[in-house]
Formats: sequence, C-alpha cells, structure tokens
Amino acid sequence: MAEDKTNHANWQLAELNLACLLAPIDSPQLQSFVDQLDTINGLAERSPGFVWRWIDESGNPSNGGFDDDLIVNLSVWDDIDSLFDFTYKTAHSTVMRDRKQWFKPMAEAGMVLWWVPAGHRPSPEESRQRLQMLHSLGPTANAFAFKNRFDPPSEVVF
Repeated sequence: MAEDKTNHANWQLAELNLACLLAPIDSPQLQSFVDQLDTINGLAERSPGFVWRWIDESGNPSNGGFDDDLIVNLSVWDDIDSLFDFTYKTAHSTVMRDRKQWFKPMAEAGMVLWWVPAGHRPSPEESRQRLQMLHSLGPTANAFAFKNRFDPPSEVVF
C-alpha cells in the first residue's frame, strides 16, 4: 500500500535489521566493516527523516539479547521513504553491496518494519516480536518489509 501522508504525523517507522557475522566482530575479517560503523551510523543520524537508534546502557550498539553472532540495528524514522533513501541512496549502499564478505546468508528475513506512535522508542524485545510476526504470518500491517509496504494505521496497533 502507498503511504498515506494525511495520517503520517501521528506515526513513525521502526526498523530492525539483523546480520549474522561470519567471524567475531573483533576479527581481522570484519575489520573493514567495523572501520565503517561510526561513519555510517553518523550518516544515518544526519539523514533526513532519522529520529533515533537503539544503543545499550554503555552507549554502544549491541546484540540486544539476540544471538551473539548477530549484529543488531534498531531505529526509528519519520517515514519509509527516508529510511529507503538512506539504505539505498547513500554510502550505506556500499555496505549493502559488500555485505557478503562480513555476513552469512540468513534462512529467514532479518529485517522488519512497523509503524509506531510518534515518540515511541521500541525495545529489542518488541523488535524481536515484530520479526517473529513477519516470519510466522508474512507481511501484514504489523510487520512488513520494503517490498510490502503498509500505510500507518488509523489507531494504535500493538
């Protein structure tokens, strides 16, 4: 479905993206990925539509309780187009292009999108539930991907 801008002010887009590491994060094999993290995260934070990204209590991204071999990105954006533009139309696209040198293919989708009330900051546990919804039900208004977009809901859906 196309995004309905008339209802957009009350909603923001949450996204979870998991990647399964080919080696420990501090290994030489992942050094070129690690070297880009601050730059790419900074680019995201300066991108139009960026709202927030999850970091742990120490001020660093972590696996958020997911498996140790996963790297977790959990963020909130003003809208789906802003996230899409950052993902595919900035230097982040280079990371996407090179991901096979750092990450294993995943058996199931590692990315999920869902609408949250404006100002809500999803937890890693909430994001895990949304990813499980996507895996078990396929794309719905509660858990979807870029290929199967849904409008923001007309009422709060949790």
